[in-house]
Amino acid sequence: MIAKVGKAKSLGERSRGHVDPGAMSVTILLEAIADGIEQA
Repeated sequence: MIAKVGKAKSLGERSRGHVDPGAMSVTILLEAIADGIEQA
């Protein structure tokens, strides 16, 4: 995806193919929560 907001917005097309750090953080958090629920 091409960044439309945030610091990466100024990169335009060059932002394509790079992982969004915020999205990755949320993914890790949600996976940890899901693992915790499975073990309960």
